Amino acid sequence: MDNRKNRVCPVERSGSLNNRFRKWLQSPKKILSPYIEEGMAVLEVGCGPGFFTIDLAQMVGENGKVVAADLQEGMLQKLKENIKGSEIEHRIILHKCEEDKIGVSGKFDFVFLFYMVHEVPNKEAFFTELESILKDNGRIYVVEPPFHVSKKDFEETIKKANVSGLTVVERTKLFPNKAVILKKS
Repeated sequence: MDNRKNRVCPVERSGSLNNRFRKWLQSPKKILSPYIEEGMAVLEVGCGPGFFTIDLAQMVGENGKVVAADLQEGMLQKLKENIKGSEIEHRIILHKCEEDKIGVSGKFDFVFLFYMVHEVPNKEAFFTELESILKDNGRIYVVEPPFHVSKKDFEETIKKANVSGLTVVERTKLFPNKAVILKKS
């Protein structure tokens, strides 16, 4: 698993993940608002320091919740610092993943996977776990980076999701990224 750690964005570089230029380029509200409704239970895997998490927590409203999961404790601590004392702090549950398992309980309306699936060594097991915690009408939004992930690799990822009981609902237009919405088969 050491190989995987080398591919995960290090905590030391987390400051570069939260900036105005990125907010303009990858607006969380613009990307997510078509899919998020008030009161939803959302799981964000690979939340990092919370670039998308904070907007997700605002969008789910007072009756919703966001489980922000990350492999690195340092990323979760950065997010914790970012939300401390805010009105959304109680809507966000921080969760540290294991290297081979997300390990959350409950059922989710929406799962958000931004620029992280290519880092997962066993994608079939990963998607099988996600399928088991997804509500029947829930959706999974996968977004992969344009340069790290080839079209062929992205299609392989979708095939592995299919084997795990997930099907494509929509291929979103999120240029230049590769993006897809999945649901239970």
